[in-house]
Amino acid sequence: MADLTNTRLWFIAGFAALYAGVRFAEAYGLWQGRRWAEWFAALSGAIYIPVEVFELTHRVTALKITALVLNVVVVGYMVWLLTETRRLRAKQAVADTIP
Repeated sequence: MADLTNTRLWFIAGFAALYAGVRFAEAYGLWQGRRWAEWFAALSGAIYIPVEVFELTHRVTALKITALVLNVVVVGYMVWLLTETRRLRAKQAVADTIP
């Protein structure tokens, strides 16, 4: 921490602001029921899975295993929900075209 310069501090603050902005956009999209936000949420949750697996290779703890399992379940559910919604929309579109 002794080598924390103003430039590094501004970089950290800028990255934090960018990250908060991206998360705010995701939250807004989810709140409005936007499909892109649902996919973004699934992908942004999935990006942590390799990190969690890597952490387990260093030291296995119950907390790390729980975090990995919960994350896999949440991401899996989100992807299933997205594909199921697509399937139901396609089925409805076919039903709408039949007189």
